[in-house]
Amino acid sequence: MNDDLKQAAGISFIEQTTLDRATIRTAYRPDYGAAPAYKSYPDAAVLELPRAAWQLSEARIINLLQRRRSLRTFAETPVSLHQLAFVLWASQGVTALAGNHLLRTAPSAGALYPIETYVSLQRVEGQASGIYHFDTRAFQLRLVVEGDQGSGLAAAFLGQQFLGQASFCLVWTAVSRRSMGKYGDRGVRYLLLDAGHICQNALLAAEAVNLGSCPAAAFYDRELNDLLGIDGYEEIALYGAAFGAKQETTTPLAGR
Repeated sequence: MNDDLKQAAGISFIEQTTLDRATIRTAYRPDYGAAPAYKSYPDAAVLELPRAAWQLSEARIINLLQRRRSLRTFAETPVSLHQLAFVLWASQGVTALAGNHLLRTAPSAGALYPIETYVSLQRVEGQASGIYHFDTRAFQLRLVVEGDQGSGLAAAFLGQQFLGQASFCLVWTAVSRRSMGKYGDRGVRYLLLDAGHICQNALLAAEAVNLGSCPAAAFYDRELNDLLGIDGYEEIALYGAAFGAKQETTTPLAGR
């Protein structure tokens, strides 16, 4: 690894905001104060926006957006490989070839696609548990860590048990040089943006196949890096999300 990368301003920010068990409760955190929840221009002219025009024509996407919520409780029912595959395709599936670029379902600065996806299979019908790497070009999963890693994943994500109880989890990492090689330190901004684009696609796709989901960004960096087998500089863990079958709910009937 090029030592210059460790000294880069963007990587320094990642390092300075790293969480670990020894210092999470004692590390200095500046008190910047809270900002107002909303910004408003009360004296500005108002333009009312129509709703009726698109409520029927765009009903499918409206329904997905309206229903999407962060769910942290999942049914024990295993999910299907088809559901998993659809979420992966929607998040980063290849949709076109433009020159040497394999364009994806989510946008990426400079079409560089620095984000890699790791999949923790925990309860998927007929599939061996373990951590897999998603090969976007071949649309395949490659096993990199054998066995159910749900408990270790939950521990790395600050003990958030819903990740261990999910049917599968996605963890997104960034190969930092893919963006920083072109954009320098500003490329770190694009790593974060790319991960956000991909995650939202995955959450909406989960809703489309009736899965619950919840994103998670609080984790012990080095523990998660170690679990995935990455170094935290050339490749950096950024984000994750849990997915699983929704809990069935019933509404009691009066007088029964």
